[in-house]
Amino acid sequence: MKRRTLIPYLLLAPGFVLLAAFTHWPAILSFWSSLFTTARGRRPSVFVGGENYAAALSDPIVLKVLWNSALYAAVTIPASIALAFVMALWVNDRMPGRGFARLAYFTPTILPMVAAANIWLFFYTPGFGLLDQVLGLFGIPSTNWLGSDRSALWAVMVVAVWKEAGFFMIFYLAAFQAVPPSLGEAARLEGCGRWGYVRRVLIPLVAPTTLFIAVNALINAFRVVDHIFILTGGGPNNATNLLLFHIYETGFKFWDTAGAATLTMILLVILGALAAVQFFLLERRTHYR
Repeated sequence: MKRRTLIPYLLLAPGFVLLAAFTHWPAILSFWSSLFTTARGRRPSVFVGGENYAAALSDPIVLKVLWNSALYAAVTIPASIALAFVMALWVNDRMPGRGFARLAYFTPTILPMVAAANIWLFFYTPGFGLLDQVLGLFGIPSTNWLGSDRSALWAVMVVAVWKEAGFFMIFYLAAFQAVPPSLGEAARLEGCGRWGYVRRVLIPLVAPTTLFIAVNALINAFRVVDHIFILTGGGPNNATNLLLFHIYETGFKFWDTAGAATLTMILLVILGALAAVQFFLLERRTHYR
């Protein structure tokens, strides 16, 4: 009895050790570092308690970064999920060139984000970029999409949605193919149209897949660094400066390790709160408990 009880824990032990070493222990160290000042030369770090958190939450740049991150997540997450659902619904039907359409939708996913960002950097180039060339045919003047603080963040969001929707489409496509065809036939016999079948049958059945995609989309929305670095560098005027990119700049560009640790803990608290909402509230409604 003891042996049967002990063996599962021994099998899980390597995973627990790796999880603790690369997730929990760094989080504890980050929290401890956030309670001290950054050591400068011969000046050692000093314990300051919660002063770093008070300074961060009163910093207008940090507040702007938090607002940018919230807006970025609020737009890109539902947009990429909705677009992925529509694309999967489209390529799930029998139509000519279905395989080519699936490949075309999935291609942005296999591109490295740096390569995708460089492609869109050409699209957004004022004057001779692809976007301005097409809009110029309709008499629309040239626009500095990435150089204006009113349009830069929205332009970055378009890149993120374009990159992620194809990846999420694969999960929806697999979920659609697992739905028994008899449900569609029964819906048609009951006089349910195409939209009624999608709204009343298909969407509820793929709700667990939607929850899984939403968790991944949330993680992706808060780990944005690479295409911000290529497209805008956080500018103009911090209009595209997101939380993880700001943590990177604070820790490695300005060498403020205590400030970076403080922002890291703020990010962990935000992700923890959102994860609690997703798993304790949305999961119950998803699985109809």
